[in-house]
Amino acid sequence: MTAATPDAPPTPDAPPTPDAPPTPDAPPVRVRVDLAYDGTDFAGWARQPGLRTVQGVVEDGLALVLRSEHRGDAPPRVTVAGRTDAGVHARGQVLHVDVPSGAWAAVPGRSDRTPEESLLTRLGGVLPPDVVATAVRVAPEGFDARFSAVARRYVYRVCDDPALRDPLRRAHVLWTRRPLDVAAMDEAAGRVLGRHDFAAYCKPRPGATTIRTLDELTWERPAAGPDAGLVVATVRADAFCHSMVRALVGASLAVGEGRRSVDWPAELLVGGRRDPGSAVVAAHGLTLEEVVYPPDAELAERQLRTRAMRSADDVHAPPTPATPTPGAAEPAPAHPATDPAQG
Repeated sequence: MTAATPDAPPTPDAPPTPDAPPTPDAPPVRVRVDLAYDGTDFAGWARQPGLRTVQGVVEDGLALVLRSEHRGDAPPRVTVAGRTDAGVHARGQVLHVDVPSGAWAAVPGRSDRTPEESLLTRLGGVLPPDVVATAVRVAPEGFDARFSAVARRYVYRVCDDPALRDPLRRAHVLWTRRPLDVAAMDEAAGRVLGRHDFAAYCKPRPGATTIRTLDELTWERPAAGPDAGLVVATVRADAFCHSMVRALVGASLAVGEGRRSVDWPAELLVGGRRDPGSAVVAAHGLTLEEVVYPPDAELAERQLRTRAMRSADDVHAPPTPATPTPGAAEPAPAHPATDPAQG
């Protein structure tokens, strides 16, 4: 009697199984994907015709892995926690995508892996080297990558020491020739914390509110670790409006270089208008390090709260500079918020 030949072991790149018949009225599966990417060669996150963007690359990769065109499904569309600008990097970006149930069940192919494991492996095979999916999981009930987040944490890195200028990190660290007073920068940063209208630090967008809650803005020169000797800002808020982080960094650098007093960033905030003396610094020094979410049981409630419009009356008392600067701009009139939180 001839023994049966065992089946060949499954491989990560085994083709998908034939399409399983869809379950009637089966809802799509919401999937959370964590991402890291080098933003150097991207025109930002958002898909734009004719330009290479992170969203475009990720959605095209998902469409290929999920066989969306072959199955007759709509192309996958993702929702992201933070829409980074051109040149900004991410180590802790988060998105969600709603996957048709049949496509989700077919992801493992003939392997014995879970759909989560299979999607992570397959994305690793189709995404370019400057984008990496670091985790895939079925999202808990009420999860929304953008609206469920309670905070985004960015880090901006600056080098002001010629001995530490590293050409291998030139695409991730800003170089400045002027020595920086880190203590003054940190003191100035502490004066703009809280829930305020950050119109002076945001690129205006029609109908968009500029009210944000800035929980953390600190400057330090680490003594150890990969950033030892650099000047490093950590910026944490519920959300950020367009160019807000880089404008706050620009104001801090003006203080650190001695061109402005420690009161000046707070004076800009109270003034409510962009100041030509406050430059928006280059994007390449900025990295989205983390997106923070509440416990699973609080996700739906957080999403509802975030979608509620911010009110111009719902802000903290404006910071009071110790010494007003002559010629400072008059405060801008308050305006109501007209959109939900921006990522």
